[in-house]
Amino acid sequence: MSAVMITRKVRKWEKLPGKNTFCCDGRVMMARQKGVFYLTLFLIVGTCSLFFAFECPYLAVHLSPAIPVFAVILFLFVIAFLLRTSFSDPGVLPRALPEEANFIEMEIEAANGNVPAGQRPPPRIRNVQINNQIVKLKYCYTCKIFRPPRASHCSICDNCVDRFDHHCPWVGNCVGKRNYRYFYLFTLTLSLLTIYIFAFNIVHVVMRSVDQGFLNTLKETPGTVLEVLVCFFTLWSVVGLTGFHTYLISLNQTTNEDIKGSWSGKNRIQNPYSHKNIIKNCCEVLCGPTYPSVLDRRGLMQEDSPVFTNSEAPSSFNNPVPQTTKTTAPLIPNEHTPDDVKPSIAFSAERSPSPKESSPSPKEEEHPPAPKLPPLASPETDAETSIAKTH
Repeated sequence: MSAVMITRKVRKWEKLPGKNTFCCDGRVMMARQKGVFYLTLFLIVGTCSLFFAFECPYLAVHLSPAIPVFAVILFLFVIAFLLRTSFSDPGVLPRALPEEANFIEMEIEAANGNVPAGQRPPPRIRNVQINNQIVKLKYCYTCKIFRPPRASHCSICDNCVDRFDHHCPWVGNCVGKRNYRYFYLFTLTLSLLTIYIFAFNIVHVVMRSVDQGFLNTLKETPGTVLEVLVCFFTLWSVVGLTGFHTYLISLNQTTNEDIKGSWSGKNRIQNPYSHKNIIKNCCEVLCGPTYPSVLDRRGLMQEDSPVFTNSEAPSSFNNPVPQTTKTTAPLIPNEHTPDDVKPSIAFSAERSPSPKESSPSPKEEEHPPAPKLPPLASPETDAETSIAKTH
């Protein structure tokens, strides 16, 4: 068994470290835990389907045909922003190559000097100046890089994400530099859709109750009760989340920075990324340029993979070839031997000397050899021999 190295081309997303999953040849990038994302999709699609089935036909006739049209538009926007947030690269930073990691380690050791045994080494930090503020760049021991400003390592996806906001299980992905605006638009449109469905559910129940009574209306439209319950409990969390991120956008701040208190007044450090103007901050976050992905996950790379091949011996074993074995032992015919072959077998047995006969020992030279015995044969052979002697 021998190994042969074969070079083949693979997509870079197939070899990317971390805990992300990829679909559609690397075009779709998500976290591995996608169960809550499917629950989000099910709640949105299920609630809207009930609304279109029970409320929209009645409201379109008795109130306005624009109600289901506007609901469909909101629903499409919500699904589009959800999928855009969930399937896109949030801003994952590539890890350092082994050569780069070794070079960074050498730089750190040269800067810190020799640390005495038993003493904790100093933290791996670099200071940069942004808008007259000193910002610390922390070293990531997993990715082997100094993270850019506002970047952080996500423990769930196991990747460093640029302008990391948080990891959202409801969308099944991290929220960072490249998909934050779509996440905010998703929460905003979802809030509008939830309020819209909840309000027209109440209108539908009130209009039907005037003619048929409240209890009869609930019996005829059981989906309305379920919609009201789902929208009531979803409304506070979704609207509250949208309001919180509106506050963060107005300050040009991330959820991670707000939780850590990076720019709180107690540290006497001002936010170097804020323009001190709500409109400018909102324009930068929501209307700024779209940054390209630095992963190049659909690029091609060469990979050397060993392929095991069989040598000559195993190949002959796999494809057996009939072989003949030479032996000096006499061939003894039996009842299955053809009659025309038996005399030649007996003759070859008489002609083929054994190894001992070809090289006699000294003892055999002193004593004369014993008389030759005829080779063993079957009864048919003995009969043929006796007939040959009589002739």
